[in-house]
Amino acid sequence: MSSNVSRRNFFKQTAFTTAGVWLGTSSLFARKLSANDKLNIGVIGTMNRAASNIAGVKNQNIVAICDVDETYLAQTHAKLPSAKTYIDFRRLIDQKDIDAIVVSTPDHTHAVAALTALKSGRPVYCEKPLAHTVHEVRALMAQAAKSKLPTQMGTQIHATENYRRAVEIVQSGVLGPVKEVHVWCEKSVVAEAGANATAPVPKNFHYDEWLGPVPKRDFHADFAPKTWRHWWDFGGGTLGDMGCHYIDLAFWALNLRWPIAIETEGPPVHAQNTPAWVIATWDFAARADLAPVRLKWYDGAHSPKLLRDSLPREQLKQWRNGVLFVGSKGMLLADYNKRLLLPENGNFETPKPYIAKSLGHHEEWILACKTGSPTTCNFDYSGPLAETVLLGIAAYRSGQKLQYDGPTGRITNTRAADEFLTREYRKGWSV
Repeated sequence: MSSNVSRRNFFKQTAFTTAGVWLGTSSLFARKLSANDKLNIGVIGTMNRAASNIAGVKNQNIVAICDVDETYLAQTHAKLPSAKTYIDFRRLIDQKDIDAIVVSTPDHTHAVAALTALKSGRPVYCEKPLAHTVHEVRALMAQAAKSKLPTQMGTQIHATENYRRAVEIVQSGVLGPVKEVHVWCEKSVVAEAGANATAPVPKNFHYDEWLGPVPKRDFHADFAPKTWRHWWDFGGGTLGDMGCHYIDLAFWALNLRWPIAIETEGPPVHAQNTPAWVIATWDFAARADLAPVRLKWYDGAHSPKLLRDSLPREQLKQWRNGVLFVGSKGMLLADYNKRLLLPENGNFETPKPYIAKSLGHHEEWILACKTGSPTTCNFDYSGPLAETVLLGIAAYRSGQKLQYDGPTGRITNTRAADEFLTREYRKGWSV
C-alpha cells in the first residue's frame, strides 16, 4: 500500500470489515438490528431522482412514502401498497416504526427534512447538494456529529470503481504534486419563461407543502416537477445540480475541505433565475504534505483551455464532462466511467488497486444503519463539499471575490455575500 494513502482512505478501506452496535439505538423510535434484518424506511419524494433512491433501498421495508404530488404518490403507492402515504414530510417523520429516512426533495427542503429526521433519532440519506445554504450545511453537520447517526449524501458516483482508481493514481504520486484541477459540465440550467409569469397550481399538487421553508410566492409553471433548479429560491443552477458529483472526485483525491478564497465570472446576475453558465474558482490551502490547490469549475458552453489544447478535436467529444488533475509529472483526465493519463505516450506506473470495492452507495448507508459501520459520504465529508459548491453560488450572486474562514464559516473580507449564506424561513419550516 502506498505511503501516501491518507487516514481517510484507510478508514474507507476498513469500512465494511468491522461491525458494531447500530448507532441509532439512541433514537426514541429505535430498535436493535442485525446486518441481516431489514430496515423500516421512510422515503420523502417518490419520482424522478427520488425513484432512483427508492430503487436503491427497495430491498428493505419501505413503510412510508411522501410526495406533494398526489399523482406521483399514487403511482408509487401502487408499487408499494403496504407503505403509509403522506403529503407533508413532517407527518411521515412522526411515524414511529420508521428506522431510517431517505430525503429526495428539491434542494430548498433538503435541510429542513434531513435535520428534522436527524433530530428525531433517525439515520438520514439525503440527495446532493445536501442543503440550500451554508448555514443549513453547518446545521446538518452539527446535528449529525451530535447524534452520531449514520448519514450519507447522494453522490452515487462516489461508489464506482472508476473514481477509486482515479483517487489511487492521484494519491500515489503518479502525477507528482497536484496544484491545479479543472472540472466542467456541459449542462446548462437556465429559466426560459419570464421570471414573473404565474400559472394555476396543478391539480393534485400541494403547493404550500412544496414551498416548505420558502416565503409565499405565486406558482410558476417552471417550478415543478423538474425545472425548479432554474430558480434561486429552490436550486442553484448547473453548479448546484452537478457540482457535488464531479468536484467530489477532487475532494476525495486531494483531501480537500474548505476553500480559503472563491471568485466567479458569468453573465449578469438575475435576482430570481440561475444563469446559463458560471466559471468558479476556489483556492485551497496546503494540507499536511499536500500542496495548495486551485480548483476551477466551468458549466454551460465553457470548458478548460488546457483540455482543448491537450486532446484532438474528435477525442474532445468524449469528454463533455469531467475532471482534469494537473500535476508536475503529468495529468489525469476522468469522468464517471473512464480515465486517461496525459500525455498518452507518458511513462506512468499506476498503483495496484488498494481502495476497497464499495457495497454500493445505498448499501453502505443501509449497513451503517444496522451495524454502525462507516459510510464514505457521511455529512462530515460531504458537508464541506456541498459548502464549497454553495460558496461558489454565493460569490457569483454577490459579484465579489470572497475570503473564507472554513472553521468558523465566515467570509472575512466583505459582508456583500452574507445574505446568500442563509435565508428567510416561513414559520414552521425553519432550520
